[in-house]
Amino acid sequence: MNSDTMRDRARQSLLAAVRGLVLALITLPFGIAFLVLTLLSLAFIPLGIGLLTTPLVLTGVRALADVRRRLAAEWCGVPIRAVYRPIPRGTNPWTRAFTMLGDPQTWRDVRWLPVDMTAGFFTALLPAVLLFYPVEGLMLPFGLWRAYAQGGTYWYAFVPVSGEGGAIVAGLLALVILRVALRFTPGLLTAHFRLVRAVLGNGEGELVERVRVLTETRRDAVDTSAAELRRIERDLHDGAQARLVAMGMDLGTIEMLLDKDPAQARQLLTQARRNSADALEELRDLVRGIHPPVLAERGLGDAVRALALRLPLPAEVTVELPGRADPPVESAAYFAVSELLTNAAKHAGADRIWVDLHHTDGRLRITVTDNGRGGAAVGAGSGLAGVEKRLGTFDGVLAVSSPAGGPTMVTMEIPCVLS
Repeated sequence: MNSDTMRDRARQSLLAAVRGLVLALITLPFGIAFLVLTLLSLAFIPLGIGLLTTPLVLTGVRALADVRRRLAAEWCGVPIRAVYRPIPRGTNPWTRAFTMLGDPQTWRDVRWLPVDMTAGFFTALLPAVLLFYPVEGLMLPFGLWRAYAQGGTYWYAFVPVSGEGGAIVAGLLALVILRVALRFTPGLLTAHFRLVRAVLGNGEGELVERVRVLTETRRDAVDTSAAELRRIERDLHDGAQARLVAMGMDLGTIEMLLDKDPAQARQLLTQARRNSADALEELRDLVRGIHPPVLAERGLGDAVRALALRLPLPAEVTVELPGRADPPVESAAYFAVSELLTNAAKHAGADRIWVDLHHTDGRLRITVTDNGRGGAAVGAGSGLAGVEKRLGTFDGVLAVSSPAGGPTMVTMEIPCVLS
């Protein structure tokens, strides 16, 4: 093991020990205080006083638990999910108190307090004990044992120290303990947070959240499909259908005028031909809006290049896709990119756009960047909100970086495999 690795391991062990010590020092007083206040507030509910104090105390318990969840994720990468029932604003103390008491997550927080005061305290303190205890053992060979022994025998762990020989053995044991501490101290702090997760974590929280997201995305997909059908019907009725009806009427008039007024019939024939060409173009645009032929025939990369060619400003497209995604994923990605390019061209004030498409780690990643004025945000009524909902149907995510003054970078990721 080289010196850099040793220094890094020592730094991580020292950091874990200090963090564990801080947690242990905070855990005991705060845990005891909140547990006592919680029990007193619950006991005073029949007297009415608890209706006022219980929401305040439970809010404090929730805040303490949230801090521990955040530290678990930031310090050791241990995610602890919590799903609290929402409390309507403006509710009276009675409703607020019983809403919180009826929340299963609240009782998990309360049960966590005594566990954190006991097992949590010792598991948080253990990294510091394991790392700092060898310091005493290493000092014994230098005569520290004489101050401890005071003419008798001093025990360091299981080693009796009554002379220099015993002190040297204790020092060697301290080196072994230090070696073990450097290896396992970070893991011990992680074990503490896993204990916290076992008590605080909502085993059904992730499933509940997943069901909620799926319900929302399914509803959004149904709403989007219904809106798309209405748009197609409207475009057919107001565009191609109207032109075809007019062309049919012109052809009927032409039949009557062929013998009486050939010149007028010729003019109407020219108009009918123009209407047929316009109707065909509108039908092509409608089909392109449903599923572009270039997307079906040549894939997402070439379809995005075709989009870029129709923009009124220069666009640079980089594609690194070794295969093709499933058609629904390609369609969602295509229309998302189309929306972003349209927004950039119309509203961003940009004079150049960059589009990057690549696939890595089982995810299709698309980045659209423009050098416009910035200020784009995902919100109600925003085109980006629609893009986010479209991607959500496929568990995709959208991230926006758009400081005032630009540039704007929109990144989309969709889990998928390429064939």
